[in-house]
Amino acid sequence: MDYLMGIDVGTTGVKVLLIDKNGNVVSKDTQEYPLYTPKPGWAEQNPEDWWNATVKGIKNVINNINPGDIKGIGLSGQMHGLVVLDCKFKVLRPSILWCDQRTVKQCEYITKKVGYAKLMELVCNPALTGFTAGKILWVRDNEPEIYKKIYKILLPKDYIRFKLTNVFATEVSDASGMLLLDIRKRRWSEDILKILNLSKDLLPDCFESEDVTGVVTKEVSKITGLKEGTPVVGGGGDQASSAIGCGIVESGIISITIGTSGVVFAFSDEVKLDKLGRIHTFCHSVRNKWHTMGVMLSAGGSLKWFKDNLSKEEIEEAKKKKVDPYDVMLKEVEKIKPGAENLIFLPYLAGERTPHLDPYARGVFFGLGIYHKKSHLIRSILEGVSFGLRDSIEIMKILKIPIRQVRVTGGGARSLVWLQILADICNLEMVTVNVSEGAAFGVALLAGVGTRVYSDIKQVCRNVIKITNKIKPDLRNVKIYDEYYKMYKRMYLNLKKEFKMLSELK
Repeated sequence: MDYLMGIDVGTTGVKVLLIDKNGNVVSKDTQEYPLYTPKPGWAEQNPEDWWNATVKGIKNVINNINPGDIKGIGLSGQMHGLVVLDCKFKVLRPSILWCDQRTVKQCEYITKKVGYAKLMELVCNPALTGFTAGKILWVRDNEPEIYKKIYKILLPKDYIRFKLTNVFATEVSDASGMLLLDIRKRRWSEDILKILNLSKDLLPDCFESEDVTGVVTKEVSKITGLKEGTPVVGGGGDQASSAIGCGIVESGIISITIGTSGVVFAFSDEVKLDKLGRIHTFCHSVRNKWHTMGVMLSAGGSLKWFKDNLSKEEIEEAKKKKVDPYDVMLKEVEKIKPGAENLIFLPYLAGERTPHLDPYARGVFFGLGIYHKKSHLIRSILEGVSFGLRDSIEIMKILKIPIRQVRVTGGGARSLVWLQILADICNLEMVTVNVSEGAAFGVALLAGVGTRVYSDIKQVCRNVIKITNKIKPDLRNVKIYDEYYKMYKRMYLNLKKEFKMLSELK
């Protein structure tokens, strides 16, 4: 039997997944590791923790198979993280992660130095604190002794690639989030590197996602049990890989992922650029294709915040019944009418990316009355997050991105009531699929294409990924929500200055 392996280097842990050539999950393992916050707004991890977790995960997953039957390995990982190595290939400092916010000054510098219009022309995205380029400049500005020693700059998954293969390489989808890649030409931007005074020699070679970038070394074979010479393909950033994993590989199919954050992801045959920078334009993990992506920071995270802080009774009930606390929380929500009796929630608990690019925005319950119960608040959270996801869809419509099907994944996809709210608010049919393994599954499929187990990523996705449920919008609710959505948008505009002023209060 032929097998394919996917390795996803996430923020909370490494997931190692083994599938057969028919797309069936054979085994999987997750190993967790810590996240460090040495200062407010900082987020770091030790790359060696990723590697140690990967080795354990691989050993557990291949325990009952012949490693020689593994035809290829795909890598995915959290995007934007900065890993810096010296000339002896030693990690110089902890990795600065995607959610780290220390680079505000560097991003302002990049925008001023390059110019906003030219930045959008060259790399199709504004300078945001999450992107890698600002982190590189932060090290140069604040840790010059470390910067002088840098031999190579890698992204998180590409550090694992180096450990597996002794090859410095990345691929276009993950590299798109560095702010250093020419998105149209799918190669490093000589212009940006020159303007920012960064040497191209610091960066790894950049491949397409399905390309074989190296093979497992003899040393790693001894450590992990993998067969020496097993091919390792480019893989992808976590969002592009997750999109592959639910079949977003052709025009007209988009995905909504409701995890801690919320992501709206759309396939594109060509570069679709929002000149205002409200949504990202990146290279897709499908060869010579692109994608647009809207990101909201507190999607499922908003509901988790409510659970952790205001749902003690529901948590206790869930323990007694041995069920998920969210199931208890949501059981009364369906009884509440659309609009939660004139209660609107702004889901900006950690600021917001799409469409506002506003780190100062904060969460709001608007219209709270004495007649509102906890179930009203919970429904308003589901609706507020859905309004935020609609923001991304509306921008995609402006860019004339076709939408004929929306595939919903993540924890939010398990709630039928949330799926119905989302369908009604977006006035689009929502569907779920039979695969829920995310990015690790997507890069396992890419490994199959790269090693010719499969001939084409579109065909294998059609064969393996199937629709399991369809939720159509209720047109009566669509009209109601259209009015609430107009107010939702006005509320942010009315509060924008106040959010900034609030942040400045001592």
